[in-house]
Amino acid sequence: MRAVVLVGGFGTRLRPLTLSVPKQMLPVGQVTMLEQVVARLGRAGVTEVVLSLGYRPDVFLEAFPDGRCAGVPLVYAEEPEPLDTAGAIAFAARFAGIDDTFLALNGDVITDLDLAELWQTHLRHGGEATIALTPVEDPSRYGVVPTDDDGRVLDFVEKPDPGTAPSNWINAGTYVLEPSVLDRIPEGQRLSIERVVFPALVADGTIYAMKSDAYWLDAGTISTYLSANLDLLEGAAHNGSSHSGPKLLAVADDAVIDLAATVSASVVGAGVRIGADSRVSSSVIIAGAVIGSNVTIEGSVIGGRAIVESGAVITNSSVVGFDQIVGAGDQLDGMFVPAREEWS
Repeated sequence: MRAVVLVGGFGTRLRPLTLSVPKQMLPVGQVTMLEQVVARLGRAGVTEVVLSLGYRPDVFLEAFPDGRCAGVPLVYAEEPEPLDTAGAIAFAARFAGIDDTFLALNGDVITDLDLAELWQTHLRHGGEATIALTPVEDPSRYGVVPTDDDGRVLDFVEKPDPGTAPSNWINAGTYVLEPSVLDRIPEGQRLSIERVVFPALVADGTIYAMKSDAYWLDAGTISTYLSANLDLLEGAAHNGSSHSGPKLLAVADDAVIDLAATVSASVVGAGVRIGADSRVSSSVIIAGAVIGSNVTIEGSVIGGRAIVESGAVITNSSVVGFDQIVGAGDQLDGMFVPAREEWS
């Protein structure tokens, strides 16, 4: 079983963290988001993962120089230019010589989806593609996928107006595909699988879906990235079912936290230092960050190797980018460092 994992996006919704680091290389607990995804694939029996690379491929190559991630062999397929989802899947599959049924998935989704069940569902229906669906409270933000009683996909409704969605089941970003799907994607062409390829399969009646209420989270925004860490940290429930993976290590073994500091419901990365009388709650402190004394951090993300000087207050989904400095006594309430106008 082989899988193509899409990791080529710019991660614009996670800026400023992704100004220098691809989003799949951000940590969820003490390992990267990509390691979380690939480890799940490995447990399901995937024997090779093809990474469809675009933005900052060097970061992936440096992180996994032996060509293995979470024990699974990797193939690096670097796009010559952005090709969108269908183009990226096709480029990576062709690059790796995939000529049999394969998995394709987004690299920023944390889920407990039963991949074996999805695979078997695909084989049972005998279509060209089978996609996983997950229920959400507000489907207007996603691609809604109505199906018939047999699971055949009837339509793709992209971001319907509130109250108009035909159901609350959305595309969960994990697919089983036949090689024939690749024949529908012209080589080197920028093309969306959700907006172009899947609707063509609907017209031919060859695409099916499997509904699953397993834990699912698109970790592509600041708020959901925080949730990805804190949900897994707590083993929290999503749609009534608990995440089944191992609970995350909250504090790295080599982090140094002053005895007079308080850390609660947070993830603290390797080499982090937190000074006396500081209070960290519901936050993510990425490896190498230095937090001074009497600092308050609530519901926020501090990037790797950042420095937060004494007396600073950082709250309300504020984000400090990698290698940035927050001055003594500075107060950030829902703010970014660097500020938006400095992004380029």
